[in-house]
Amino acid sequence: MTVTTVSYQRRRPTRARVGSVMRGVGIAVVTLLFVFPLLWMLSAAFKSSLQIIDPSYTIRFTPTLTNFETVFRVQAFGQYIVNSFIVAVGSTLIALLLGVPAAYGIARYRIKQATTFVLMARVIPGVSLLVPWYFLFSQLRIVGTYGVLILTHIFVTMPLVIAIMSGFFEGLPEEIEESAMIDGCSRLTAFLRITLPLSVPGIATSTILSFIFSWNNFLFALVLSNRNSRTLPVAIANFTSYASVDWGGLMAAAVVITLPVMIIALFAQRYVVAGLTSGATKG
Repeated sequence: MTVTTVSYQRRRPTRARVGSVMRGVGIAVVTLLFVFPLLWMLSAAFKSSLQIIDPSYTIRFTPTLTNFETVFRVQAFGQYIVNSFIVAVGSTLIALLLGVPAAYGIARYRIKQATTFVLMARVIPGVSLLVPWYFLFSQLRIVGTYGVLILTHIFVTMPLVIAIMSGFFEGLPEEIEESAMIDGCSRLTAFLRITLPLSVPGIATSTILSFIFSWNNFLFALVLSNRNSRTLPVAIANFTSYASVDWGGLMAAAVVITLPVMIIALFAQRYVVAGLTSGATKG
């Protein structure tokens, strides 16, 4: 063995360690960039408004629950949480009931133009629809009801469901359904008993993402809701006024809005990854 070979073999572990360290540093930096705003929001929720804008209280401060008392007692955020939950669950369930069969038909009959047409709904700015929607719903005298909010949120959730599920169904072998139909099943029975159980990861992904998109929607609820049906993203504006901003209450309200979404994302991340990558490979 030559001296050059020995030297090269000694350098290889060193380069591997350096690469591993650099990779770890990169991951730590990216994680810090994403986590720091959340940590700052969480700490600010337990500070007074003066402590939030004072740099000397960045780390050392006495936690207070006054902001959360303002959120739930003064601003009555409990009702807004119920409103957001009703709208998000309702729009998600309807989008699944209509979107999953539509995605199956698009995938099995290879109607690519339909997918493009449905995804156009994600491109159209929502603000361009608010004026005709408000005029129509006001004529029907249903502005401010849960039904209006659920109906408009379907415009956001259904294209998402169809886009995810059509790719998922395309990744499932069609021979499985053909075997079931040879055994006497109709196409509907094969879909319900064979294809639908196999598509649980995709359905879970569609459900989670649709719920999150509906939960965070601000524009539609801002125009089409009233005091009784107001959702959380709209209610958070109660902490801002022309003259001042209640930063403590605003951060506490932001925690209330963000916490359910973070919990759902934390426990369901493996379904999201499985569902989004299932249609990437076929065969």
